[in-house]
Amino acid sequence: MAEVTIYQKPTCSTCRQAVQLLKESGQPFTAVNYYEQPFTKAQLKGLLKKAGLAPKDILRTKEEIYKELGLAKKTLSDDEWLDLMIAHPDLIQRPIVAKGEQVILARPAESVKELL
Repeated sequence: MAEVTIYQKPTCSTCRQAVQLLKESGQPFTAVNYYEQPFTKAQLKGLLKKAGLAPKDILRTKEEIYKELGLAKKTLSDDEWLDLMIAHPDLIQRPIVAKGEQVILARPAESVKELL
């Protein structure tokens, strides 16, 4: 059975809820704080591909950095969005949960049950 990995920010309430659901499931999992262990571009791109999502699908548009950089008015390529997300992890929606070839954006947190 493939192990579950949750890419998260520990101070995020949705991430905490998803981690709690994983603990309650009894299934082994690894929690990765992507602020301490940043995504590589290839890693984030691979996770998005498995999830069937584009970088803009996981963009946090309510973050201050989004406004500061004027991103609402910019048209960027997927690679440019990925570069920005790597440089500014607050732009990444969370948590991202992977199990083998399956990857989901666990919003709401209960959607993590789809992988269990």
